[in-house]
Amino acid sequence: MDRLPIFLEVRGRKVAVVGHGSLAARRVDTLSRAGAEVWLFAASPSDEFESLQGGYRRGDLAAPDAFAGFAIVYFAYEPDEEPDEALIARVRKAGALVNVADYPRMSDFITPSVLDRNPLVVAISTGGDAPLLGRMLKARLETLIPSSYGRLAALAGAGRAALAEKLSSHQARLRFWERIYDGPIAEMALAGDDATARTMLDREIASCRPDGSAADETPKGEVYLIGAGPGDPDLLTFRAFRLMQKADVVLYDRLVEPAIMDRVRRDAERIYVGKRRDKHAVPQEEIGELMVRLAKEGKRVLRLKGGDPFIFGRGGEEIEKLAEHRIPFQVCPGVTAAAGCSSYAGIPLTHRDYAQSCVFVTGHGRDGPIELDWAAILRPRQTVAIYMGLANLDYLTKEFIRHGADPALPIAIIENGTRPNQITVTGTIADIAAKAEAHGLRGPTIIIVGEVVTLRDKLNWYTPHPEHAESHA
Repeated sequence: MDRLPIFLEVRGRKVAVVGHGSLAARRVDTLSRAGAEVWLFAASPSDEFESLQGGYRRGDLAAPDAFAGFAIVYFAYEPDEEPDEALIARVRKAGALVNVADYPRMSDFITPSVLDRNPLVVAISTGGDAPLLGRMLKARLETLIPSSYGRLAALAGAGRAALAEKLSSHQARLRFWERIYDGPIAEMALAGDDATARTMLDREIASCRPDGSAADETPKGEVYLIGAGPGDPDLLTFRAFRLMQKADVVLYDRLVEPAIMDRVRRDAERIYVGKRRDKHAVPQEEIGELMVRLAKEGKRVLRLKGGDPFIFGRGGEEIEKLAEHRIPFQVCPGVTAAAGCSSYAGIPLTHRDYAQSCVFVTGHGRDGPIELDWAAILRPRQTVAIYMGLANLDYLTKEFIRHGADPALPIAIIENGTRPNQITVTGTIADIAAKAEAHGLRGPTIIIVGEVVTLRDKLNWYTPHPEHAESHA
């Protein structure tokens, strides 16, 4: 380590930026957000400075004492500008620390790539040798440290003084925070419920034992209802991935891609509660009871569902059961099949020239086909996304026509959407049932009806794995 990493308090201190372009504007913005008294030395600042939210003052390089009293001075030269070594020496003589962008050997310190989760801040530096690598590493950390961790850090800061009064032992405080960071209080903060998290934290501080343990060591379980998306594991949200690493037990079904199950914590117990059309491995009522029982045993239960749990996923029914038993839970939405599969098939659900609205309907009810609101469905310039419609495809297409739809209305069926074995079959509502049977489609599928389907040939971008690639018109 050839440089000392520090976090410097600049609030209220004089900091100068010398430069007139984009880099100088970014420096001024960052310093303003950090609370510094920012001075800009530039003859003709670019237009970018007009949009800065933070304020700054203008300095004059010609003034003999221009840099008196400054703690730091940033030189933000444009790529075609050479550093003014005489000016840099003058600034050092005035007593300020100097940073010259892209010239680490001329600098007293280096500005790192910063991941800002205020008050949590992560800084990455390569010593000025490989700044692009630092930015790439920052991008990776963006996926590992969600913005909600800032709320968790703020919560801990709010409770530090009270905990110090309660517990004099450093080890006891350490044990307390380890328990908090790995429990439901942290989850409340990460989920955005700051008020509940603070109330729970205050209660824990007031009731904890002298060694930092909880007054009631009975483990408290909770349930995470997670949307796993249509199949591609890259479509998982940051929050979903984080909760998947915390689970003690996971309940999953056949719509969850094996590659997504590989992202679940390795030592978590796995319980298959899979569903096939009209064949439930575990009835819905029993799934709810199982989640309640496991949570009451103190386990963190991950209920992993394909797509989004609140769009034809029966997620509402499951958390109703949890609410009845006062089981803590949180819901993490996922990419629903209509959005994910249509995107990977090159079919926009809405388009200025083709469709100004989109409706989601299910083609399968508790006892078979359901009676749809055809007046609401058959509207001009509207896309219809049909979930669970493959088994009743022949019935549905005939009903479309019987209720006045043009038999030539374009339609697409996307099987295994977003996955390596995705197949897309297109046609019209008059011939799609026969095409689906000819190609042996089995599901899971999403059906897209509307003029937007005609855009597929132009907008199709996703190439399934060569072993599975297949597209039919």
